[in-house]
Amino acid sequence: MLNESSARARLEENGQDHVLRFWGELSQTDRDTLIAQIETIDFRLMNRLIHQWVTSPPPEERFKRIDPVPVIPQGGGEDAQTAWQAGEEALRQGRVGLLLVAGGQGTRLGFDGPKGAYPIGPITGNSIFCYHAAKIRNLQSRYDCVLPWYIMVSEANHATTKEFFREQDYFGLNPKDVTFFQQRMVPCVDEQGKFMLEQPGKLAMNPNGHGGVIPAAMDNGISADTQNRGIDTLSYFQVDNWAVKVVDPLFIGYHVMRNGQMSSKNHRKRRPREPVGVHCICDGVYRVIEYTVLDMYPQLLETDSEGNLIHFAGNPAIHILDVGFIDSLNANYDNFPWWRAHKKIPYIDEKGERVKPDEPNGYKFETFVFDALRFITHEPIALEIAREAEYTPIKSREGDNSVAAARESMRNLWGGWLEKAGVPVSRDADGKVAVDIEISPLFALDEQEFLERAKGREYDATSGLAIGPEGDVETG
Repeated sequence: MLNESSARARLEENGQDHVLRFWGELSQTDRDTLIAQIETIDFRLMNRLIHQWVTSPPPEERFKRIDPVPVIPQGGGEDAQTAWQAGEEALRQGRVGLLLVAGGQGTRLGFDGPKGAYPIGPITGNSIFCYHAAKIRNLQSRYDCVLPWYIMVSEANHATTKEFFREQDYFGLNPKDVTFFQQRMVPCVDEQGKFMLEQPGKLAMNPNGHGGVIPAAMDNGISADTQNRGIDTLSYFQVDNWAVKVVDPLFIGYHVMRNGQMSSKNHRKRRPREPVGVHCICDGVYRVIEYTVLDMYPQLLETDSEGNLIHFAGNPAIHILDVGFIDSLNANYDNFPWWRAHKKIPYIDEKGERVKPDEPNGYKFETFVFDALRFITHEPIALEIAREAEYTPIKSREGDNSVAAARESMRNLWGGWLEKAGVPVSRDADGKVAVDIEISPLFALDEQEFLERAKGREYDATSGLAIGPEGDVETG
């Protein structure tokens, strides 16, 4: 445990002693908070990041050759049935766990709380967490297994997320099978590489990105727990995608059949400049190129003679990770890539006054889980998915990847199921479902299950419909 003397010495040794410039004005509580923050800092890492990204930034990364990633088509290839059976067997054997990244807040949604607690259900008000939990319960019943749910949260929403689950009685899941763990935080730095203060007694820090799930899994005993349970395969997804298949037997099957280390799903980009990362093979190495740097790689925008994107494999952030692969990544985490983001970061100036900048004034450092793909030694396993049924992330209130778009996808997906079952559904002049519809994942995970379970039931969706876990009609 650091004290004032040792903390001051550590800061001075690393050229960051300005952090304590308001020490004499701080209460004992604020002093303790600041010391605790300093103790968490990996100064060796921060010195490397500051040198690499601030004082001596590297030249732009270039590749001699970029090839499309080989993709397994939607629904699988000729061996799809074999893969499905292999995935189901892995589930029945209890080899599969769930790894959810849920550190975000609902600020951009106009919601005060963890993003996963957002009431996405247009009729019931059910949260995103509720939808994911219902899928888990359905799968556990179907395969007579336990799917341990490991949820990575942030410093900002750790307590509120846990409390939300307690209030909701863990959505019917066994609390022993739901584990919350917190990712690491890293200091923000100004344009000279100096740590920034958010308050006189508090450093400005940010979560270390979704790639932080790798060391966090080791820090918090997640890797050990999986091994104790006999789990070797983790299904990774992010909280804002309400439609995600939390476990997909086909995807799991391809992963285990081909001895995958890290496998990925991808979707067809709608347009060349859609803001989504691109899966590709760069100089023989599996990479995901972020949409923010597409202009550096114009070949990623090229189309074929029929106008189709050559590099179409968009990144929906859905992966499978082998537990042993996570352990190996963590053991060599010094080699894991970090990235910087130039941001507007509020700070305390030398006079002790809070400044809210109008322009970017500092850097946040983060890691991306998809960068683990560059370390795989086996052939890539990339499975194409249909967007409507699997990928509708919620980033904002309106527009693309929004609450409005997610609810539209709900209407169109579930409205189609109802029509297949012979249920009348209202549509607008453009052919889109015109009323709100919800179908609990506890009742049906897919169209086939819905058609089987809906036999003999009478529904009317002409003015909207919510079907509950037992097939009953629900209201808000």
